Amino acid sequence: FYHMDLYGSKERFDIFPEELSGQGERSLADTRRESALSSEKVRHSQEVGYDLEKEVAELAKMYGLDEDREKELELLGRVESTQKAGSQGSIYNVSKSSSSVKDQSQSTKQQGLPGEASQDEAQSKARADDEAQSSIWSREGLSSGGMSDEWNSQAVGEEEEEEEEEEAANVFCSTCKIPIRAFDKLFGEHKDHEVAQLSSAVESEKEEIHKNMCKLEEQIAQMENVASHLEEIFLTVEENFARQEQNFEVHYNDAVQVLAQKYEEQLEALGEEKRQKLEALYEQLVSSGKHLDTCKELTDKTHELFLENDKAEFMKVKSFNCISNTMVLPIRNMFFFLLNYRLQEFLKQEVDLELSTLPDFEERVIDFSEVEQLMNSINTIPAPCAPVINHQAPNAATGTSLRVCWGLFSDDTVESYKLCYKPVSNERHSDEQAEHTIKVKETYCTITNLLPNTQYEFWVSALNTSGISPPSERAVYVTAPSPPIIKTKKVQSCENAALVCWESGNINPVDSYTVELYKLTDGENDDIITESIVGIPNCEVLIHLQPTQRYHICVRAQNLGGCSERSEPVLIHTTGTCFYLNEDTAHPLLAILDDGFTISCDELENPECDLPVYDNSFTRCIAILASLIPFPGRHYWEVEVEEDTEYRTGVAFENTPRHGHLGANNSSWCMRHIITPSRHKYEFLHSGMTADIRITVPPRRIGILLDYENCRLSFFNAEIAQHLYTFNSRFQHYVHPCFALETPGILRIHTGITTPPWTAL
Repeated sequence: FYHMDLYGSKERFDIFPEELSGQGERSLADTRRESALSSEKVRHSQEVGYDLEKEVAELAKMYGLDEDREKELELLGRVESTQKAGSQGSIYNVSKSSSSVKDQSQSTKQQGLPGEASQDEAQSKARADDEAQSSIWSREGLSSGGMSDEWNSQAVGEEEEEEEEEEAANVFCSTCKIPIRAFDKLFGEHKDHEVAQLSSAVESEKEEIHKNMCKLEEQIAQMENVASHLEEIFLTVEENFARQEQNFEVHYNDAVQVLAQKYEEQLEALGEEKRQKLEALYEQLVSSGKHLDTCKELTDKTHELFLENDKAEFMKVKSFNCISNTMVLPIRNMFFFLLNYRLQEFLKQEVDLELSTLPDFEERVIDFSEVEQLMNSINTIPAPCAPVINHQAPNAATGTSLRVCWGLFSDDTVESYKLCYKPVSNERHSDEQAEHTIKVKETYCTITNLLPNTQYEFWVSALNTSGISPPSERAVYVTAPSPPIIKTKKVQSCENAALVCWESGNINPVDSYTVELYKLTDGENDDIITESIVGIPNCEVLIHLQPTQRYHICVRAQNLGGCSERSEPVLIHTTGTCFYLNEDTAHPLLAILDDGFTISCDELENPECDLPVYDNSFTRCIAILASLIPFPGRHYWEVEVEEDTEYRTGVAFENTPRHGHLGANNSSWCMRHIITPSRHKYEFLHSGMTADIRITVPPRRIGILLDYENCRLSFFNAEIAQHLYTFNSRFQHYVHPCFALETPGILRIHTGITTPPWTAL
């Protein structure tokens, strides 16, 4: 497949050059036309050369290919040669045209076609031109001499080269990755190769270069990041070295201190041993000296006795040992006797000639275990410091889970963390709450299975092989609240607003509530929030809505921990006014049926019975108030009655007396139906007064229209669209619908009804 622009555009080259033979007859006008086309080709080739030079310059400037300037010059040289070939080709075409004219005239003469006279004239004219031209060539041949033949052969060779270079490269061979001529694709060596337009190939190469530049920029960015990381590692190595050096110095000082202490202890013990040895030897030396003195004394006395001349006295002393102690001896004899006795006793004593202590000292072995432990702990990491627990981030909790984060603002090595927590209680025995412990590797943890809207106290410690850090300061986290519970039976609405009430559903207070509205269409976009009301402090909200629409309303509770799940939705129709009956105001004899909008009274004679009465309930009139209608504008509802039932219905203020009758005071307006022996009587009471009105058709369905803006309260017979009566009164406050039964019977209240058009006065 080849693009058609190669063969259908004005800029195409001649793929098949015209040959002199086999082309038929051509006129002189055709020759002139070919000459004009050749000149246009020359001008076009010049324009192509200029554009190519500009494009090459832009590419070189964009991608910095200044080193490829030689290729650019070579490319420009090819363009110039193409231009020169085009200018010479025009002369060659002229010569070919003249030859073709001659051949055409000859062929015309041979064929003998009509108009031979005109053709003969043209042939004679062409013959005259040939003779003139041959004369010119003969003159030039005479002047050039023998060089004419050489010039003719050179001209023929140049013409052949010009024909080859006449067509420039206009396609790109995708197989060989080089630009080629279209002729080479059709008949040359690139016949079976894939080709593309040269402009497309250039754009593709530009895109490839751009991609490579982007990759190069990415690699540069990666290398810069690596270099930055290496710089950080370099600084970390320096810091670690300084820390290890300090640690080594501390351990070395501790080891030296332990060695010095050991040395002092051993030296003190050695001195004590020396003192004991010297004292023992000194005592033995003193004892030996005393013993020696005694020996010398006895020796002298014995020697004196031995030299005694009186042999009889000597023998008497010797034989004294055998004489009784009762004998009385002379003084001299007694002295010798005692000396002899002392000598005998002294000789009986055993003399200890052994040393009391040896001169050698005990071999004392110093316990280096503590020093070894200190030396071994030089390369041991120290126990970590206390972590710092973060404060609770907003919206980081659910009703049953919490995400706790902490940090370690030191370079200590930590293997794991011990996270402890317990619920916070305001009771006195809060310390007895069970503590829970979790061991984690990261600096964060998500704790599950917690209680909603409950505060928990957290603290964390870091551990490594050397020990455990002190605990962090304690932080209090709180879980998200439980979903609120909407009071479905107490939801009120009208055509353009709704009053929604709910219960918190949480033991602990919450910060605020969020109400989400979903406008319901024909089953589409039921889950898209139409509107959100945030920051509601109380458990009720008044919402402005669009008339005749259906809404799903949900409530969320909000605290520091986050937002609760959605409550169960309540469906609201803004087609009419909806309210509910307030049971707290009901008389004890009045019963509310299961549908919540039907009241009944059994047959009892005394309304003032002994049944339990609430503080806000009616005591004399068997009546009940509905909820307050707090919406301005017009509100319509209907009451279905029985013909034989006596009743009262209308509106009243919140402070209307509970011990009186409806309509008998200035705080209530009502329509009363009583049955007399002669007829059904209808009264429209306010402050005990009524208008004189007769109603001929007893209404079975009473329509009541409350118009706050126009200060009107109107009653209608809804079955026949008949207006009964209208109170014109300026309501100073919002009012409650009210209903009462004076005889046993039933009243059915219908709400959410669109205001009928016939109620307009």
